[in-house]
Amino acid sequence: MSDQEKMVKAAGVVGLATLLSRILGVIRDMVIAYYFGARFAGEAFVVAFRIPNLLRQLVAEGSLTVSFIPVFTEYLTNKSRQEAEKLAHVIFTFLLLSLTGIVILGVIFSPGIVTLMTPGFKAYPEKMALTIYLTRLLFPYLFFIGLVAFYMGLLNSLQHFAAPALAPVFLNICMIAAPILLASCFQEPTTALALGVIAGGVAQLLFQVPFLKKKGIRLRLDTDFSHPGAVKIGRLMIPRVFGVAVAQITVFFNTLLASYCEAGSNFYLYYADRLMELPLGVFAIAMGTVALPTFSRHVAEARPQELMKSLSFALRTVLFINLPAMMGLIVLSHPIVNVLFQRGEFDLHTATATSQALICYALGLWAFSALRVVIPAFYALQDTKTPVQVAFLALGTHILLSLLLVSPLSFNGLALSSSISSMINLLTLLVILRRRLGRMGGREILSSTLRISVASLGMGGAAYLVSQTASWSSPGLGPEKILSLGGAIILSLAIYLVLSHLLKSPEWGFLAEMGKKALSQFLHLPKKAEPPHQAKAEK
Repeated sequence: MSDQEKMVKAAGVVGLATLLSRILGVIRDMVIAYYFGARFAGEAFVVAFRIPNLLRQLVAEGSLTVSFIPVFTEYLTNKSRQEAEKLAHVIFTFLLLSLTGIVILGVIFSPGIVTLMTPGFKAYPEKMALTIYLTRLLFPYLFFIGLVAFYMGLLNSLQHFAAPALAPVFLNICMIAAPILLASCFQEPTTALALGVIAGGVAQLLFQVPFLKKKGIRLRLDTDFSHPGAVKIGRLMIPRVFGVAVAQITVFFNTLLASYCEAGSNFYLYYADRLMELPLGVFAIAMGTVALPTFSRHVAEARPQELMKSLSFALRTVLFINLPAMMGLIVLSHPIVNVLFQRGEFDLHTATATSQALICYALGLWAFSALRVVIPAFYALQDTKTPVQVAFLALGTHILLSLLLVSPLSFNGLALSSSISSMINLLTLLVILRRRLGRMGGREILSSTLRISVASLGMGGAAYLVSQTASWSSPGLGPEKILSLGGAIILSLAIYLVLSHLLKSPEWGFLAEMGKKALSQFLHLPKKAEPPHQAKAEK
C-alpha cells in the first residue's frame, strides 16, 4: 500500500471517529443553545470554556504534542524502543507537574484573567461574576485534556489513530447529559454544564489508557529533564509556544473586541466557529493528524521529495473535500442554523447573526483546512520557527483588518478578518516551503483546484435553488424544512460528484478507486485478472 493510500485510509478512520464526535458536538451545542441561548449565562459559559482551551493549545496539544511526535518518531526509527519509551516517561512527568501548577494558578487568578479577556463585561457585573465563577470551575479540565493531548501524540506516533479521534465523544456525551439531568439541581444551571466538562475530560483520559497498554506503553515518573530528547523537544517547543500564542492572541483579540459589540457577539462567533469546525474537523484535521507521523518518517529517512509528494497529495485531497463544504456553508448558512439551533432561547435574531458570522468564517475554510496539512510539514522538518514568524505576519494583518472592519461590520468584521489573515498565512508558508524543498506539483495543485472550484459552484447553485422552497424565519423543525435542507444537501453532493467525474478530477478518481478496493475486500470479491500485456509491462 502506498503512502498516499495509507494516509487516506488512516484519515478515513480518524475522519469517521471525528464525524461521530462532531455530530454529538452539534447536539451538545443544540442543548446549550436551548437552555441558555445568547443571554448572559450562555455567553459567560462560552468565554469561561474558552480560557482552559486556549491554555490547552498553548501548553499541550498545540506546542508539546507537535514537538514531541517528530522527535519520538526519530527515536523509534533510528534508536531503540526502550530509549523512545524513556523519552515518553520524561515528557509525561514534565507535563504532569506543569499542568498541576498552571491549574492552581489559574483558579487563583481567574478574576484577573477574565477581566483581561472581556473588559466589556465590566458594564454587566452579574455576567462578569458568573464568568469568573465558571472559569474557576473549568480550570481543572486543563489538567485532564492536557494529558489527553499527550496520549494522543503517543498513539499517533505508534500509528494508532482511532482512539484519540474517538475520545472527544465522551466529552460531548457528558456535556449533553449534564444540563439535562443536573441543571435543576443547582441555583446556577450552568454549574451542571461545567461539571459535565470536567467529567468529559476524565472520561477522555481513561478511555485512551487501555490502548496505550496494548501498544506496550506504561507511563511512569522520570525526572531526567536533561535527557537529550527532552531538551530537543524543549527547543522545538519554545518557538511553537509563541506560534500558539499568536493564534490564541487572535482569539483573545476577537473576544475582547466582541465584548464591546452588541450583546451576544461572543455567542454568535462561537456557534459560527463550531459549525465551521464540522467540515474542518472531519477531514482536514484528520488528514493533518495522520500526515505529521508520515511526514516525520520521510524526514527521518532523509526523503524530502517524498515529503513534498505526500504534502501535495494531502493538500489536493483536503481541498477536494473542503472547497465544496465552504460553498455549502455559505449558501445554506441560514437554513443550517435555523434547523439546528433556532428554538428555545435561540431566537430569530440570534440565528440571523450566527449565520452572518458563519458566512464570514466559511470564506476562509479552504485556507484554514489547507493550513492543517501544510504546517505539519514544517514540524516534521523540526522547524517550528518559520510557522511562528509567518503567524506573526498573519496576526498583524488580522489586528489591522479587525480594527478597520469591526466598526462597519460589527462582530462579522472579526470573522472576516480571521479568514483573510489565514489566506495570507497559507500562501506565505507555501512559498517558503517551495523555495526550501523544491517542486511540490504547483501546476497539478492549481489544475485540481480549478476543477474543484467549478464543481463547487455548480453544486452551490443547486443547493441555493432547492433551499428557497422553505421559509427559514420561524423556529421549530417541520417536514418542509427537513425536505428542503436535506434535499439541497443530497442534490448538491450528487451534482458535485458528477461534475468531478465529468471534469476528470484526479482526487475523485483516487478516492473512488480506493472505495472500490475497500468494497471488494469487504465483500471478498475476487480480483479482476490483469490483461497479459499489462502484466508483462509491469514485469
